[in-house]
Amino acid sequence: MILFLNGTSSSGKSSIAAALLEELDTPFFHLAVDAFGAMRAVERTLELDGPAQQDLLRRTRAGFHHAVAGMASAGNDVVMDHVLSEPWRLQDCLDVFQGLDVVLIGVHCPPDELERRERARGDRVPGAAAMQLQSVHQHGLYDFEVDTSTNGPQECARAIKEFLRRPPAERAFEVLRRR
Repeated sequence: MILFLNGTSSSGKSSIAAALLEELDTPFFHLAVDAFGAMRAVERTLELDGPAQQDLLRRTRAGFHHAVAGMASAGNDVVMDHVLSEPWRLQDCLDVFQGLDVVLIGVHCPPDELERRERARGDRVPGAAAMQLQSVHQHGLYDFEVDTSTNGPQECARAIKEFLRRPPAERAFEVLRRR
C-alpha cells in the first residue's frame, strides 16, 4: 500500500508521515521527494543552465516515483510525501503505480499559515507554498483529506488510520486514471 500525501511545501506532509509511522499497526517506509532532492549534488545542480536544471529536476522526481513503486512492488508499505505542482507528476504516478494500492490523501493548509510556517522554517523560498496552492490540488479528487491548520500531525495520522479501516469501493487513483 502507498499512502500518498499530496500538499504544498510546508503543509505538514512530513510531520504527518512521521506520525503515521508511529500510529500505523504495520511497518511503513517514509519516502519523501525532498529527501530525493537532498541526495543530489546541489552545487553541480546550480551550475546547470535553466533547461538542463529543469531536466535534472524532472528526472529526479520521475526517479522518486519509480523508487516508491519499486518499494511497494517488493511488498513494502510506503508513506509517500510529494507535491503534485506540475500536471506531469500526477500522470507519471498514475502510470508508474499501475496495479498498486494507492490511497491519495490531500494535505491542506491555508495560505496565511503556510506563509507563517515558511518564515519559521527559514529553509523555504517565501511564497513558494502559496504559488503551489494553485496547482497542487488541481486534480480535485482524494480518497481522504486533512487540514493541518486545525489538526496536528497526530490527529491527522489517527484520522487517516481510521479511514483505512473503512476504505471506499474505488480509490481516487483508479478514477483519475480513467479521466
